[in-house]
Amino acid sequence: MSKIKITYEPALETEIIEIVQAEYLDGYRLKIWFNNGKKRIIDFEPFLRSARNPLFKKYLHLKELKKFSIVYGNLDWNDYEMCFPVSDLYEGKI
Repeated sequence: MSKIKITYEPALETEIIEIVQAEYLDGYRLKIWFNNGKKRIIDFEPFLRSARNPLFKKYLHLKELKKFSIVYGNLDWNDYEMCFPVSDLYEGKI
């Protein structure tokens, strides 16, 4: 009779990072909280000033920049008119 050996190898677990909270600070800076407890302050001014997409220029007006929301773990402006990959925000690279 032959023996069968069964070995269990857990699958690699990939952590899904989501934004759980965001708060306007000042200027073009937002503080962002992620679901793993990490916090990051992001300054959107350099991105907005150099953006070539004319739709993004309206967010240089702070009134518009402050109209963000969190949708399904993403930071969103005006129904995804402007949004960033969560991984980029997590790394502080926009």
